[in-house]
Order: sequence, then structure tokens, then C-alpha cells
Amino acid sequence: MNIPEKNRSVEERDDSRGPGLRPPHGFHPVIDMGDTWQVLDLTKGYDPEAISLDPPSVGRYNEKRSRMYTTGLFKGVRNIHMGIDIWVPAGTPVCAFAEGRVLFFRDNDQPGDYGPTIVTEHFVPMDLGSSRSPSGGPSVPLYALFGHLSRASLKHVSEGMPLEKGQPFAEVGNAAENGGWVPHLHFQLSRVRPAVPDMPGVVAPEDLTEALRTYPDPQQVLGPMY
Repeated sequence: MNIPEKNRSVEERDDSRGPGLRPPHGFHPVIDMGDTWQVLDLTKGYDPEAISLDPPSVGRYNEKRSRMYTTGLFKGVRNIHMGIDIWVPAGTPVCAFAEGRVLFFRDNDQPGDYGPTIVTEHFVPMDLGSSRSPSGGPSVPLYALFGHLSRASLKHVSEGMPLEKGQPFAEVGNAAENGGWVPHLHFQLSRVRPAVPDMPGVVAPEDLTEALRTYPDPQQVLGPMY
């Protein structure tokens, strides 16, 4: 996979940031956001028709979302988002933010689920969200979930496959293959190694405290987005 050149004509908005992502600690952007993007407020409801793909739209971490998760997978109670969503056109390349490896992958193909999913493993010189200095102490493991990918993405990876920082290794999927969603990347971090190629992308209120400890804010890798 190669990252295509993108020619954007982006109108400035009050609800956008720019220019471009600025990942901290030398991390590489996981996706090309261009210079500006729209930050959505999904606490008031989910309207697929209102989501912009170019310029991209961003869905927030630790956001209690209304009327979005309606399939049986969410049991009517899981609605607090534990990742960051980046709505971009299907086929947009997805890159490794740091050197690491593919831990495992699968197609989570239930309605409303992630669809094709890849989990990667990295060792970073910090414990995100803690008081540890980025330059002090031994490296600690960090796991990243990339959800709503294309099925073709799963054909390009293998378990244990090494990843270089900035390497394109997947692409965003379309609604026919990504769980039925407007094309976007769900990006989620975990301090704990997952047992399977999955992480709870939304949690119930009673599980939030533990979830915030396990799944740190992805902006600590992506850079500030809102």
C-alpha cells in the first residue's frame, strides 16, 4: 500500500483545528488529516448525513453518545466512547505511529462491530497518562486497535509482522465491510494486552472508571485534536 497524494480544498471552520496533526514524542500520524477537520458532538445524537469525510470529522474520547449504538452488540447500555474516531474516505491509508509489530487481526463482522480489525504492539519509553518521564525508565508495552478497516487490509498483514514507524499497513473500509458505518478509523489504545483482536470501543457508565485506566486518551499518541 502506498499513501496517495491528496489535493485538498479545505474551508476554514470554527469547529476545526489545524494546521495538521502534531503527534507528541516523535510518533508518526496514523492517518493523513490534512490541515483542518470538524470535531463532532455526538452527545446530542448521531446523524450519518451530517458527517464530513473531506475535510475529515473527529469523534471524541470519553464521550457519552446518544442514539448511536443501537444493535444488540451494545445491549442498550454501552455508549461511552473509549477511542477516537476519524471519518475519512474509504481507502485512506493507515500508518504505524511507532515501530512495533502486528499482534493479531480478524474480521469482527457482527452488525455495528469493528469489521476488519488489526491490533498492534509497541514498546514506548513512557507510561501514557502517568507521571513517568517520557525519557526515563524502561520501555513499556502499548497496544493499539485499528477498527473499521477494509477486508483487503487483513490480506496484507500477518501475526508478528514487524512495523516501521510511518509504515502504511492498512486502509479505511467502506460501509459494506466495516460493520455498517460511515467510513472511519476507530483508534484505541490499551495498557493491557488484549486476549483477542478486540477492545470494548464503548463501555457502560458503571465500567468507566476501570476503562479510563486501561484505555488512555488516544491523543497522547495522535496529538491534540480538539
